Amino acid sequence: MITINIDEKQVEKMFLDELKKRLDQLEHRHTFWDMKELCRQTCMSENNIKEKFFYDPRFPKYKIGGKWYFPAKECEEFLLTWIKKQPTA
Repeated sequence: MITINIDEKQVEKMFLDELKKRLDQLEHRHTFWDMKELCRQTCMSENNIKEKFFYDPRFPKYKIGGKWYFPAKECEEFLLTWIKKQPTA
């Protein structure tokens, strides 16, 4: 007869670690955003984006042909920094 003991806390930790890893991968599945995706990611309109930070020289953007592309990871980092510096009143 074989007896198997399972540490439930360890299994739960392994599960949660793997779940977090997979969710992080899903969140960053796009390498680039276009303007439509940038609007979706920020919950802002294109006009609001252009008014608030689009022309900030630190904002990462590349125009290829007639279309703007935004590196997803760099944009996310910029946006988190940018939002923290905004007035709260």
